[in-house]
Amino acid sequence: MQKAVILLSGGLDSAVALWLAKSQGYELFSLSFNYGQRHNRELEAAAKLASLAGVTSHHVVNLNLDLWGGSSLTDKNMAIEDGDVNRTDIPVTYVPARNMVFLSVAASFAEAIGAQNIFIGVSEVDYSGYVDCREEFIKSMETAINKGTVMGAVNNQPISVHAPFIYKTKTEEIKLGMELGVPFKETWSCYRGGAQPCGTCDSCLLRAKAFKEAGFEDPALNIK
Repeated sequence: MQKAVILLSGGLDSAVALWLAKSQGYELFSLSFNYGQRHNRELEAAAKLASLAGVTSHHVVNLNLDLWGGSSLTDKNMAIEDGDVNRTDIPVTYVPARNMVFLSVAASFAEAIGAQNIFIGVSEVDYSGYVDCREEFIKSMETAINKGTVMGAVNNQPISVHAPFIYKTKTEEIKLGMELGVPFKETWSCYRGGAQPCGTCDSCLLRAKAFKEAGFEDPALNIK
């Protein structure tokens, strides 16, 4: 059985990526990050999802990206703005080079356990202006990983970075997730945290739009 490392934030995209890897028969290893974000609701969701998916191991890596801020997700002095599903500019929730950091750590973990597969649930279609969610970036990181690891550069055991939703919309992801039995009720998407999703941040609006277009109720909200 091949091993796969899944970047598991606890949100919708990463949950579907986890269940997709599971359906493809990989031995699952999930990786989450406590990177100084303003709440831990996603991390709680990630732990629950990892347990439900039956992963071999689930790790939470502590990083301090809040040391230099630059994002409303890591700098509590910056407000999380209300969302706009038609946004064309880069939102203040963009965390500088976050996926570059996450994939680098995932590569280290993958090499340590002998995994040749990394799954990340990014999309170039519904990416909210995040430059580190584009196929060009993912392919470049895969090249860098295989030039900077013994597995890739010496042992001829290249590590593949799978971004199965790179050209899928969230609507298409939800439809796939429903087929795979993803427990969407256990996922968390809201940027603001709290007892209930705020319903007005970019992530909440994109999620609500996607569930409506897919024709399903969001089990985390019980709304259509």
